Amino acid sequence: MKALHVGLVGMGTVGAGVAKILLEKNSPLLEKLDCIPVLKGIADSNPEAKNKINIPSNVLFTADARELVNHPDIQIIVELIGGLHPAKEIITLALENGKDVVTANKMLLALHGSELFQKARQHGKSISFEASVGGGIPVIAALRDGFIANRIESICGIVNGTTNYILTKMTKEQVTYSDALAEAQKLGYAEKDPTMDVEGIDASHKLAILARIGFGVDFDYNSIYHEGISTVDLSDIWYARELGYTLKLLAIAKKGENTIELRVHPTLLPHEHPLSSVHGVFNAVCITGSAVGDAMLYGRGAGQMPTASAVVADLVDVALGRAGITFAAMKTFSGCSERFPIANALQFKTCYYLRFSVVDKPGVLAKITGILGKYEISIASVIQHKAREAGNVPLVMMTHLAEEGNLQKALVEIQQLDVIKDHTKFLRVEE
Repeated sequence: MKALHVGLVGMGTVGAGVAKILLEKNSPLLEKLDCIPVLKGIADSNPEAKNKINIPSNVLFTADARELVNHPDIQIIVELIGGLHPAKEIITLALENGKDVVTANKMLLALHGSELFQKARQHGKSISFEASVGGGIPVIAALRDGFIANRIESICGIVNGTTNYILTKMTKEQVTYSDALAEAQKLGYAEKDPTMDVEGIDASHKLAILARIGFGVDFDYNSIYHEGISTVDLSDIWYARELGYTLKLLAIAKKGENTIELRVHPTLLPHEHPLSSVHGVFNAVCITGSAVGDAMLYGRGAGQMPTASAVVADLVDVALGRAGITFAAMKTFSGCSERFPIANALQFKTCYYLRFSVVDKPGVLAKITGILGKYEISIASVIQHKAREAGNVPLVMMTHLAEEGNLQKALVEIQQLDVIKDHTKFLRVEE
Protein backbone atom coordinates (compact mmCIF):
# COMPACT_ATOMS: atom_id res chain seq x y z
CA MET A 1 0.00 0.00 0.00
CA LYS A 2 1.39 3.36 -1.06
CA ALA A 3 1.54 6.18 1.52
CA LEU A 4 1.52 9.92 0.91
CA HIS A 5 3.08 11.80 3.82
CA VAL A 6 1.15 14.70 5.34
CA GLY A 7 2.35 17.65 7.40
CA LEU A 8 -0.41 19.17 9.54
CA VAL A 9 0.02 22.85 10.47
CA GLY A 10 -2.39 23.88 13.22
CA MET A 11 -3.61 21.56 15.97
CA GLY A 12 -6.79 23.44 16.87
CA THR A 13 -10.25 21.91 16.94
CA VAL A 14 -10.31 20.90 13.27
CA GLY A 15 -6.63 19.98 13.20
CA ALA A 16 -7.13 17.56 16.08
CA GLY A 17 -10.07 16.05 14.17
CA VAL A 18 -7.92 15.54 11.07
CA ALA A 19 -5.20 13.92 13.17
CA LYS A 20 -7.76 11.57 14.75
CA ILE A 21 -8.96 10.37 11.34
CA LEU A 22 -5.47 9.91 9.91
CA LEU A 23 -4.24 8.05 13.01
CA GLU A 24 -7.28 5.80 13.33
CA LYS A 25 -6.15 2.15 13.33
CA ASN A 26 -9.22 0.78 11.59
CA SER A 27 -9.69 3.75 9.31
CA PRO A 28 -12.24 3.38 6.49
CA LEU A 29 -9.47 4.76 4.24
CA LEU A 30 -7.62 1.43 4.61
CA GLU A 31 -10.67 -0.45 3.33
CA LYS A 32 -11.20 1.80 0.31
CA LEU A 33 -7.78 2.89 -0.95
CA ASP A 34 -4.43 1.53 -2.14
CA CYS A 35 -2.84 4.97 -1.72
CA ILE A 36 -3.55 6.65 1.59
CA PRO A 37 -2.51 9.90 3.32
CA VAL A 38 -0.33 9.20 6.36
CA LEU A 39 0.36 11.76 9.08
CA LYS A 40 4.11 12.41 9.19
CA GLY A 41 4.30 15.59 11.29
CA ILE A 42 2.32 18.20 13.23
CA ALA A 43 3.25 21.84 13.82
CA ASP A 44 1.65 24.11 16.40
CA SER A 45 3.11 27.10 18.22
CA ASN A 46 1.45 25.91 21.44
CA PRO A 47 3.44 22.94 22.85
CA GLU A 48 0.37 21.87 24.87
CA ALA A 49 -1.50 21.14 21.62
CA LYS A 50 0.21 17.75 21.36
CA ASN A 51 -1.73 16.63 24.45
CA LYS A 52 -5.10 16.90 22.65
CA ILE A 53 -4.71 13.38 21.25
CA ASN A 54 -2.31 10.47 21.61
CA ILE A 55 0.39 11.15 19.01
CA PRO A 56 2.58 8.14 18.12
CA SER A 57 6.33 8.52 18.55
CA ASN A 58 6.94 8.21 14.80
CA VAL A 59 4.93 11.41 14.16
CA LEU A 60 7.05 14.54 14.43
CA PHE A 61 5.68 17.37 16.62
CA THR A 62 7.25 20.81 16.25
CA ALA A 63 6.51 24.43 17.11
CA ASP A 64 7.98 25.57 13.78
CA ALA A 65 5.81 25.05 10.68
CA ARG A 66 8.84 25.54 8.44
CA GLU A 67 10.23 22.25 9.73
CA LEU A 68 7.32 20.48 8.02
CA VAL A 69 7.26 22.72 4.96
CA ASN A 70 10.99 22.02 4.37
CA HIS A 71 10.80 18.30 5.27
CA PRO A 72 11.92 16.22 2.24
CA ASP A 73 9.57 13.30 3.00
CA ILE A 74 6.38 15.36 3.39
CA GLN A 75 4.38 15.72 0.16
CA ILE A 76 1.24 17.54 1.37
CA ILE A 77 0.86 20.45 3.78
CA VAL A 78 -2.50 20.91 5.53
CA GLU A 79 -2.88 24.52 6.72
CA LEU A 80 -5.44 24.89 9.52
CA ILE A 81 -4.20 27.91 11.47
CA GLY A 82 -6.52 30.38 9.73
CA GLY A 83 -6.07 34.11 9.21
CA LEU A 84 -3.82 35.81 6.68
CA HIS A 85 -0.38 35.63 8.30
CA PRO A 86 1.63 33.46 8.65
CA ALA A 87 -0.79 31.19 6.74
CA LYS A 88 -0.09 32.86 3.41
CA GLU A 89 3.67 32.57 3.85
CA ILE A 90 3.41 28.91 4.89
CA ILE A 91 1.28 27.99 1.87
CA THR A 92 3.51 29.97 -0.50
CA LEU A 93 6.67 28.28 0.78
CA ALA A 94 5.01 24.86 0.62
CA LEU A 95 4.12 25.38 -3.05
CA GLU A 96 7.61 26.65 -3.83
CA ASN A 97 9.02 23.54 -2.15
CA GLY A 98 6.93 21.32 -4.45
CA LYS A 99 4.23 20.33 -1.97
CA ASP A 100 0.48 20.21 -2.58
CA VAL A 101 -1.67 22.18 -0.13
CA VAL A 102 -4.97 21.48 1.61
CA THR A 103 -6.55 24.35 3.54
CA ALA A 104 -9.77 25.42 5.24
CA ASN A 105 -8.74 29.09 5.28
CA LYS A 106 -11.70 31.00 3.80
CA MET A 107 -10.34 34.45 4.67
CA LEU A 108 -7.04 33.80 2.90
CA LEU A 109 -8.72 32.33 -0.17
CA ALA A 110 -11.27 35.15 -0.36
CA LEU A 111 -8.60 37.86 -0.25
CA HIS A 112 -5.65 36.16 -1.95
CA GLY A 113 -7.06 33.05 -3.65
CA SER A 114 -6.29 34.06 -7.23
CA GLU A 115 -2.70 34.92 -6.36
CA LEU A 116 -2.17 31.60 -4.55
CA PHE A 117 -3.84 29.59 -7.32
CA GLN A 118 -1.48 31.17 -9.84
CA LYS A 119 1.49 30.36 -7.61
CA ALA A 120 0.37 26.73 -7.38
CA ARG A 121 0.03 26.47 -11.18
CA GLN A 122 3.51 27.93 -11.64
CA HIS A 123 4.96 25.13 -9.50
CA GLY A 124 2.74 22.35 -10.87
CA LYS A 125 1.00 21.84 -7.54
CA SER A 126 -2.60 22.02 -6.29
CA ILE A 127 -4.55 23.81 -3.56
CA SER A 128 -7.61 21.97 -2.24
CA PHE A 129 -10.12 23.76 0.00
CA GLU A 130 -13.39 21.84 0.40
CA ALA A 131 -13.42 22.53 4.14
CA SER A 132 -13.34 26.32 3.63
CA VAL A 133 -17.10 26.49 2.98
CA GLY A 134 -19.89 24.44 4.50
CA GLY A 135 -17.90 22.19 6.84
CA GLY A 136 -18.77 18.63 5.85
CA ILE A 137 -21.07 19.65 2.96
CA PRO A 138 -19.27 18.95 -0.37
CA VAL A 139 -20.38 22.22 -1.96
CA ILE A 140 -17.02 23.04 -3.58
CA ALA A 141 -16.90 19.61 -5.24
CA ALA A 142 -20.49 20.03 -6.42
CA LEU A 143 -19.82 23.40 -8.04
CA ARG A 144 -16.44 22.40 -9.46
CA ASP A 145 -17.26 18.84 -10.63
CA GLY A 146 -20.88 17.78 -10.21
CA PHE A 147 -22.34 20.83 -11.93
CA ILE A 148 -19.58 21.33 -14.50
CA ALA A 149 -22.04 20.92 -17.39
CA ASN A 150 -24.05 23.88 -16.06
CA ARG A 151 -23.86 27.60 -16.42
CA ILE A 152 -24.38 28.56 -12.78
CA GLU A 153 -27.03 31.26 -12.58
CA SER A 154 -27.26 31.83 -8.83
CA ILE A 155 -25.96 30.63 -5.48
CA CYS A 156 -27.91 31.36 -2.31
CA GLY A 157 -27.17 29.91 1.06
CA ILE A 158 -26.93 29.86 4.83
CA VAL A 159 -23.17 29.49 5.28
CA ASN A 160 -22.65 30.61 8.88
CA GLY A 161 -23.89 28.36 11.67
CA THR A 162 -23.45 30.94 14.45
CA THR A 163 -25.86 33.45 12.94
CA ASN A 164 -28.30 30.75 11.92
CA TYR A 165 -28.37 29.46 15.50
CA ILE A 166 -29.02 32.96 16.84
CA LEU A 167 -31.81 33.73 14.35
CA THR A 168 -33.38 30.31 14.95
CA LYS A 169 -33.43 30.92 18.69
CA MET A 170 -34.89 34.42 18.24
CA THR A 171 -37.59 33.03 15.92
CA LYS A 172 -38.56 29.91 17.84
CA GLU A 173 -38.17 31.14 21.43
CA GLN A 174 -38.80 34.87 20.94
CA VAL A 175 -35.64 35.91 22.75
CA THR A 176 -33.67 39.05 21.98
CA TYR A 177 -30.52 39.12 19.87
CA SER A 178 -28.28 39.75 22.90
CA ASP A 179 -29.77 36.81 24.82
CA ALA A 180 -29.50 34.48 21.82
CA LEU A 181 -25.87 35.53 21.27
CA ALA A 182 -25.03 34.91 24.93
CA GLU A 183 -26.52 31.40 24.67
CA ALA A 184 -24.53 30.72 21.47
CA GLN A 185 -21.33 31.79 23.24
CA LYS A 186 -22.14 29.62 26.24
CA LEU A 187 -22.58 26.57 23.99
CA GLY A 188 -19.41 27.31 22.01
CA TYR A 189 -21.24 28.19 18.79
CA ALA A 190 -20.04 31.80 18.93
CA GLU A 191 -16.60 33.22 19.71
CA LYS A 192 -15.95 35.54 22.64
CA ASP A 193 -15.58 38.25 19.98
CA PRO A 194 -18.34 37.25 17.50
CA THR A 195 -17.78 40.13 15.05
CA MET A 196 -16.61 38.00 12.11
CA ASP A 197 -19.76 35.91 12.29
CA VAL A 198 -22.51 38.30 13.36
CA GLU A 199 -21.47 41.13 11.02
CA GLY A 200 -21.52 38.88 7.95
CA ILE A 201 -17.76 38.96 7.32
CA ASP A 202 -17.24 35.20 7.57
CA ALA A 203 -20.18 34.64 5.21
CA SER A 204 -18.75 37.14 2.71
CA HIS A 205 -15.44 35.23 2.67
CA LYS A 206 -17.31 32.03 1.87
CA LEU A 207 -19.46 33.76 -0.74
CA ALA A 208 -16.33 34.98 -2.54
CA ILE A 209 -15.04 31.40 -2.80
CA LEU A 210 -18.39 30.02 -4.00
CA ALA A 211 -18.77 32.77 -6.62
CA ARG A 212 -15.26 32.31 -8.00
CA ILE A 213 -15.78 28.56 -8.40
CA GLY A 214 -19.39 28.75 -9.56
CA PHE A 215 -19.08 31.61 -12.04
CA GLY A 216 -15.46 31.10 -13.06
CA VAL A 217 -14.69 34.81 -12.73
CA ASP A 218 -12.53 37.06 -10.60
CA PHE A 219 -13.52 40.27 -8.79
CA ASP A 220 -12.56 42.68 -6.04
CA TYR A 221 -13.48 41.07 -2.72
CA ASN A 222 -13.75 44.47 -1.03
CA SER A 223 -16.74 45.35 -3.23
CA ILE A 224 -18.90 42.57 -1.75
CA TYR A 225 -21.80 44.04 0.21
CA HIS A 226 -22.11 42.58 3.70
CA GLU A 227 -24.43 43.36 6.57
CA GLY A 228 -24.84 41.36 9.76
CA ILE A 229 -27.60 40.51 12.23
CA SER A 230 -26.53 42.60 15.24
CA THR A 231 -29.23 45.21 14.55
CA VAL A 232 -32.05 42.73 13.91
CA ASP A 233 -35.09 43.59 16.01
CA LEU A 234 -37.24 40.82 17.43
CA SER A 235 -40.40 42.70 16.46
CA ASP A 236 -39.42 42.52 12.78
CA ILE A 237 -39.14 38.74 13.05
CA TRP A 238 -42.68 38.65 14.50
CA TYR A 239 -44.23 40.91 11.87
CA ALA A 240 -42.44 39.07 9.05
CA ARG A 241 -43.76 35.73 10.33
CA GLU A 242 -47.26 37.15 10.30
CA LEU A 243 -46.75 38.07 6.65
CA GLY A 244 -45.50 34.56 5.82
CA TYR A 245 -41.72 35.08 5.95
CA THR A 246 -38.74 33.69 7.87
CA LEU A 247 -35.58 35.72 8.54
CA LYS A 248 -32.18 34.22 7.64
CA LEU A 249 -28.69 35.62 7.06
CA LEU A 250 -28.07 34.74 3.42
CA ALA A 251 -25.05 34.81 1.14
CA ILE A 252 -26.35 35.56 -2.35
CA ALA A 253 -24.57 35.46 -5.71
CA LYS A 254 -26.25 36.20 -9.04
CA LYS A 255 -24.50 36.56 -12.39
CA GLY A 256 -25.78 39.08 -14.92
CA GLU A 257 -24.48 39.90 -18.37
CA ASN A 258 -22.08 42.63 -17.27
CA THR A 259 -21.98 42.48 -13.47
CA ILE A 260 -22.40 40.04 -10.62
CA GLU A 261 -24.39 40.57 -7.44
CA LEU A 262 -22.52 39.45 -4.34
CA ARG A 263 -24.23 40.30 -1.08
CA VAL A 264 -24.61 39.07 2.48
CA HIS A 265 -27.45 40.41 4.61
CA PRO A 266 -30.48 39.45 6.72
CA THR A 267 -33.10 38.28 4.24
CA LEU A 268 -36.77 37.37 4.42
CA LEU A 269 -37.76 34.09 2.76
CA PRO A 270 -41.28 32.69 2.28
CA HIS A 271 -42.00 30.00 4.88
CA GLU A 272 -42.17 27.38 2.11
CA HIS A 273 -38.67 28.18 0.79
CA PRO A 274 -36.33 25.21 1.51
CA LEU A 275 -33.82 27.44 3.32
CA SER A 276 -36.52 28.59 5.76
CA SER A 277 -36.49 25.14 7.37
CA VAL A 278 -32.70 25.10 7.94
CA HIS A 279 -32.37 25.58 11.69
CA GLY A 280 -29.70 25.84 14.37
CA VAL A 281 -26.06 25.50 13.36
CA PHE A 282 -26.87 23.72 10.10
CA ASN A 283 -25.88 25.18 6.72
CA ALA A 284 -27.47 24.81 3.30
CA VAL A 285 -26.68 26.13 -0.16
CA CYS A 286 -29.15 26.41 -3.05
CA ILE A 287 -27.61 26.37 -6.52
CA THR A 288 -29.42 27.10 -9.79
CA GLY A 289 -27.80 25.74 -12.92
CA SER A 290 -28.75 25.96 -16.58
CA ALA A 291 -29.10 22.18 -16.92
CA VAL A 292 -29.71 20.81 -13.42
CA GLY A 293 -32.21 23.51 -12.39
CA ASP A 294 -32.49 23.98 -8.64
CA ALA A 295 -30.43 21.89 -6.21
CA MET A 296 -29.77 22.17 -2.48
CA LEU A 297 -26.93 20.82 -0.35
CA TYR A 298 -27.55 20.58 3.40
CA GLY A 299 -25.60 19.50 6.45
CA ARG A 300 -23.39 20.49 9.35
CA GLY A 301 -21.54 23.61 8.29
CA ALA A 302 -18.95 23.53 11.07
CA GLY A 303 -17.70 21.40 13.92
CA GLN A 304 -14.60 19.31 14.45
CA MET A 305 -15.38 16.07 12.65
CA PRO A 306 -17.58 17.32 9.76
CA THR A 307 -14.88 19.85 8.80
CA ALA A 308 -12.09 17.31 9.35
CA SER A 309 -14.00 14.93 7.06
CA ALA A 310 -13.82 17.52 4.27
CA VAL A 311 -10.08 18.06 4.84
CA VAL A 312 -9.36 14.33 4.62
CA ALA A 313 -11.49 14.07 1.46
CA ASP A 314 -9.18 16.67 -0.09
CA LEU A 315 -6.13 14.70 1.07
CA VAL A 316 -7.50 11.62 -0.66
CA ASP A 317 -8.04 13.63 -3.85
CA VAL A 318 -4.37 14.63 -3.76
CA ALA A 319 -3.25 11.06 -2.97
CA LEU A 320 -5.22 9.67 -5.93
CA GLY A 321 -3.91 12.33 -8.29
CA ARG A 322 -7.33 13.84 -8.94
CA ALA A 323 -6.53 17.17 -7.30
CA GLY A 324 -3.51 17.76 -9.52
CA ILE A 325 -5.41 16.91 -12.72
CA THR A 326 -8.34 19.15 -11.77
CA PHE A 327 -6.14 22.04 -10.73
CA ALA A 328 -4.03 21.91 -13.90
CA ALA A 329 -7.00 21.60 -16.25
CA MET A 330 -9.55 24.11 -14.92
CA LYS A 331 -9.40 27.75 -16.02
CA THR A 332 -10.76 28.80 -12.62
CA PHE A 333 -7.38 28.07 -11.04
CA SER A 334 -5.25 29.66 -13.74
CA GLY A 335 -5.15 33.10 -12.13
CA CYS A 336 -6.33 34.52 -15.46
CA SER A 337 -10.12 34.39 -15.02
CA GLU A 338 -12.20 37.17 -16.52
CA ARG A 339 -12.63 40.02 -14.03
CA PHE A 340 -16.22 41.08 -13.40
CA PRO A 341 -17.42 44.22 -11.61
CA ILE A 342 -19.65 43.70 -8.56
CA ALA A 343 -22.99 45.48 -8.67
CA ASN A 344 -23.41 48.42 -6.31
CA ALA A 345 -25.97 47.95 -3.52
CA LEU A 346 -28.10 50.71 -5.04
CA GLN A 347 -28.53 48.48 -8.12
CA PHE A 348 -30.09 45.58 -6.19
CA LYS A 349 -33.64 44.73 -7.25
CA THR A 350 -35.69 42.88 -4.65
CA CYS A 351 -38.93 43.14 -2.76
CA TYR A 352 -38.71 44.89 0.61
CA TYR A 353 -40.15 44.71 4.11
CA LEU A 354 -40.58 48.17 5.65
CA ARG A 355 -41.48 49.06 9.24
CA PHE A 356 -42.33 52.65 10.08
CA SER A 357 -43.01 54.05 13.54
CA VAL A 358 -45.77 56.60 12.98
CA VAL A 359 -48.17 58.92 14.76
CA ASP A 360 -51.64 57.34 15.00
CA LYS A 361 -53.74 59.75 12.97
CA PRO A 362 -55.56 59.82 9.59
CA GLY A 363 -53.60 60.40 6.39
CA VAL A 364 -50.31 58.81 7.47
CA LEU A 365 -50.55 55.87 5.09
CA ALA A 366 -51.41 58.13 2.15
CA LYS A 367 -48.37 60.34 2.79
CA ILE A 368 -45.99 57.39 2.90
CA THR A 369 -47.43 55.53 -0.10
CA GLY A 370 -47.45 58.78 -2.07
CA ILE A 371 -43.69 59.16 -1.67
CA LEU A 372 -43.08 55.49 -2.41
CA GLY A 373 -45.18 55.78 -5.57
CA LYS A 374 -43.15 58.81 -6.65
CA TYR A 375 -40.10 56.52 -6.76
CA GLU A 376 -41.94 53.68 -8.55
CA ILE A 377 -42.30 51.50 -5.45
CA SER A 378 -45.65 49.73 -5.23
CA ILE A 379 -47.11 48.15 -2.10
CA ALA A 380 -47.97 44.44 -1.94
CA SER A 381 -49.44 44.33 1.59
CA VAL A 382 -49.82 46.40 4.75
CA ILE A 383 -50.38 45.52 8.41
CA GLN A 384 -50.97 48.04 11.19
CA HIS A 385 -51.25 47.02 14.81
CA LYS A 386 -52.94 49.02 17.52
CA ALA A 387 -50.18 48.10 19.95
CA ARG A 388 -48.08 51.16 20.60
CA GLU A 389 -44.31 51.37 20.76
CA ALA A 390 -43.17 54.34 22.85
CA GLY A 391 -46.50 56.05 22.13
CA ASN A 392 -46.32 55.42 18.36
CA VAL A 393 -47.84 52.80 16.07
CA PRO A 394 -45.87 50.33 13.91
CA LEU A 395 -46.84 50.39 10.24
CA VAL A 396 -45.50 47.42 8.26
CA MET A 397 -45.44 47.11 4.48
CA MET A 398 -44.24 44.63 1.89
CA THR A 399 -43.32 46.08 -1.49
CA HIS A 400 -43.25 44.62 -4.97
CA LEU A 401 -39.93 44.41 -6.83
CA ALA A 402 -38.04 47.71 -6.60
CA GLU A 403 -34.57 49.11 -7.14
CA GLU A 404 -32.70 49.80 -3.93
CA GLY A 405 -31.47 53.21 -5.07
CA ASN A 406 -35.10 54.34 -5.46
CA LEU A 407 -36.00 52.88 -2.08
CA GLN A 408 -33.18 54.72 -0.34
CA LYS A 409 -34.26 58.02 -1.90
CA ALA A 410 -37.85 57.41 -0.84
CA LEU A 411 -36.86 56.55 2.74
CA VAL A 412 -34.81 59.74 3.07
CA GLU A 413 -37.85 61.77 2.02
CA ILE A 414 -40.25 59.78 4.22
CA GLN A 415 -37.98 60.22 7.24
CA GLN A 416 -38.52 63.98 7.00
CA LEU A 417 -42.32 63.66 7.47
CA ASP A 418 -43.57 64.94 10.82
CA VAL A 419 -45.63 61.74 11.25
CA ILE A 420 -42.49 59.53 11.32
CA LYS A 421 -41.16 59.16 14.84
CA ASP A 422 -38.28 56.71 14.62
CA HIS A 423 -35.75 55.33 12.14
CA THR A 424 -37.41 53.16 9.50
CA LYS A 425 -36.38 49.50 9.40
CA PHE A 426 -36.15 47.63 6.10
CA LEU A 427 -35.24 44.08 5.10
CA ARG A 428 -34.66 42.60 1.69
CA VAL A 429 -36.76 39.68 0.45
CA GLU A 430 -35.86 36.69 -1.76
CA GLU A 431 -38.88 34.82 -3.12
